[in-house]
Amino acid sequence: MNSVSENQKVTPEIVWEAFRETDRQLKESRANFDRELKESRADFDRRMEDYDRQRKESNADFDRQRKESNADFDRRIKKLEELTGSWANNHGAFAEDYFFNSFEKGKQNFFGERFDRIEKNVHTHLDAKIKDEYDIVFINGKSVAIIEIKYKAHERNIPQVIKKAETFRANFPNYASHQIYLGLASMSFYPKLEKECMNQGIAVVKQVGDTVVINDSNLKVF
Repeated sequence: MNSVSENQKVTPEIVWEAFRETDRQLKESRANFDRELKESRADFDRRMEDYDRQRKESNADFDRQRKESNADFDRRIKKLEELTGSWANNHGAFAEDYFFNSFEKGKQNFFGERFDRIEKNVHTHLDAKIKDEYDIVFINGKSVAIIEIKYKAHERNIPQVIKKAETFRANFPNYASHQIYLGLASMSFYPKLEKECMNQGIAVVKQVGDTVVINDSNLKVF
């Protein structure tokens, strides 16, 4: 804007020129403001886009790591289950072989009877009424003795043992009139388990040192 001295006469032209200069400066300031606002908004949008991209990448990376971790965890659990199952099967097979070999060497006089045959891992037929398996079965002309074998027995095994008499009669009707005795064999027994077996009339067959000991003092016919 042109300055006006005190002695200079103010004319309409000078006033008009002053208005035009002020208007130009206002327009210029407005244009600068609009440009800066637009640049700021564009910069803000760029920052938000970068934030959203980084967030999506971070979420995708997190999901990928989570899936990889879950997959790795599942693989480890499966491997552990396979190892545990293998150990359990090995222990179970060892116990079955141990007791079967002990009986096969002449320990067939027990439960007050002598048994003529001893069978291992007796399976039901494909068309059997009730699928079941019997670890050791002793047979003579009037009686059947079924021995359930566990590497480390527990009280929860007792109902399983008792059910063997029912399934055996159903699956092998030729022995329906035979007396059935039941026994639980294990490499170790704890007092409560042994007592409960006796209360239920189940023979306790256990390892004591290098010897198989049978407690059938409270045996009953099922």
